[in-house]
Amino acid sequence: MMSLDLHPLFRNNRDIELALRQFVFKANHAGEPVAEIIPGKGTGQLKARVLAFLDQKHIRKLYVRREVDSGNTGRILVHFK
Repeated sequence: MMSLDLHPLFRNNRDIELALRQFVFKANHAGEPVAEIIPGKGTGQLKARVLAFLDQKHIRKLYVRREVDSGNTGRILVHFK
């Protein structure tokens, strides 16, 4: 399973957007069934930003569903086709 940890990038908006975009396209192209994005628990702002990114219409076309891991709320699972 591919994984993206956003902890080192949490202060730079442009880097976060670029990392998310590259990760989602790479995971989709690689044929991964599931990939994880780790925004961490914190205040929830980074997680909300990641979910908003994933909900964009052109990004939404790349995956089947996304979910916040019920056992670890600081982890988002993205399920691809």
